[in-house]
Amino acid sequence: MNRRNFFAGAAGAATAVAATSVSRVAMAALPEPVLQASTATAAPLIPPNGHPYQPVVTLNGWTLPWRMNAGVKEFHLVAEPVVREMAPGFKVNMWGYNGQSPGPTIEVVEGDRVRIFVTNKLPEHTTVHWHGQRLPNGMDGVGGITQPHIPPGKTFVYEFSARRPGTFMYHPHADEMTQMAMGMMGFWVTHPKASAHPHIEKVDRDFCFLLGSFDVEPGSKTPKVATMTDFNIWSFNSRVFPAIDSLNVRRGDRVRLRVGNLTMTNHPVHIHGHEFEVTGTDGGPVPRTARWPEVTTDIAVGQMRQMEFVADEEGDWALHCHKSHHTMGPMGHDVPTMIGVDHRGIAEKIRKLVPDYMVMGDKGMADMGSMEMPLPDNTLPMMSGQGPFGAAEMGGMFTLLKVRRDQKPGDYKDPGWFRHPLGAVAREVAAGTTPPAAPRAAASPAASPATSSGAAPDATVRRTPGPGAHHH
Repeated sequence: MNRRNFFAGAAGAATAVAATSVSRVAMAALPEPVLQASTATAAPLIPPNGHPYQPVVTLNGWTLPWRMNAGVKEFHLVAEPVVREMAPGFKVNMWGYNGQSPGPTIEVVEGDRVRIFVTNKLPEHTTVHWHGQRLPNGMDGVGGITQPHIPPGKTFVYEFSARRPGTFMYHPHADEMTQMAMGMMGFWVTHPKASAHPHIEKVDRDFCFLLGSFDVEPGSKTPKVATMTDFNIWSFNSRVFPAIDSLNVRRGDRVRLRVGNLTMTNHPVHIHGHEFEVTGTDGGPVPRTARWPEVTTDIAVGQMRQMEFVADEEGDWALHCHKSHHTMGPMGHDVPTMIGVDHRGIAEKIRKLVPDYMVMGDKGMADMGSMEMPLPDNTLPMMSGQGPFGAAEMGGMFTLLKVRRDQKPGDYKDPGWFRHPLGAVAREVAAGTTPPAAPRAAASPAASPATSSGAAPDATVRRTPGPGAHHH
């Protein structure tokens, strides 16, 4: 895929059908649709033309290129069946846009005139609703109410001005129970035009992702679209831990996270090691006087939240939904609790009759993160992922914020596991021994951070160990 050179005229443009009063001249040639199959986090798309802005990074996703046509930004979305690899070896049949679910992020600037062509390659009709946007009623994308549905094989066009900066989404308003359950959604970011906005600060790293939920039975590939509550796959941008990329930042960076929720329940998103402020919603930026510090913010159904913080603590910090069953892979809701019950040998006998039988361990579920139970093909394990100290025992909506002092500006590569300073990792205490008390520094208003925290004056709390040091 060439993401920059998509300006050639499109074949088959004569079949396009306008949904609005856009002139035939504007419909003369559609921008060629750009497709993407990779699940890796793409580098930010530096705007090649139009008003400049600082681009976002879509977690395990990408930004849709555009072409300029007489001062109008033109995009081309293709609604189509896709196969999304949610984790290595675990592929799910979904519906999405331009080869992906979620679809590509659309980035524009406040005041831009935007024209989006939407080609429907689904087996049924669809529409696109531009969630949170101020626009003419006939462009709102509610099938049967504000526009006719887009039939299979047809192309409609939406045109409006991006009237206010903020964080938005796009998704169907046509058979939406099916289409959203199949993964049809995407991110939209409108950047402020002014170089200095009273409520929008400049940041060093700007990430975005959508929360998703699917019901995929073990061994199957297609989500059950009639599910209302019993989902078993919880995702960031249709990826699950440990296949969700980490958010890699430089120590001292001001970081913005834009998170949207199109699942059927709320998600308390929690960040370890840092406090943040909610600086914006899909309703717009939050005035500074209305913000307060948080470490968890609840994102309800259909909501967007912008969180900002300074990444001033080095390490590999967890970032996850705080509903514990949302940080696990698929499991049956009827799995019996067997804590305290000795069922040695019984499970294997049952498994000879019911091959996919699974039961909680008699001491808890931790063993399930390391045991290699036979699973049906294309089935995500309940717990997976390895860290430098052993099994992570996580899945679903979980990833890492990796803060490093030597991460270069603009470098988003994974720096690997954090090398902890010597003596800075929780460790076992030998039986019958008491660790010596740390020396206490004399209280002094002029004390340095190292000494005022109780560390010895010559201790370097944040030092990076040399090449021979071991992080355990």
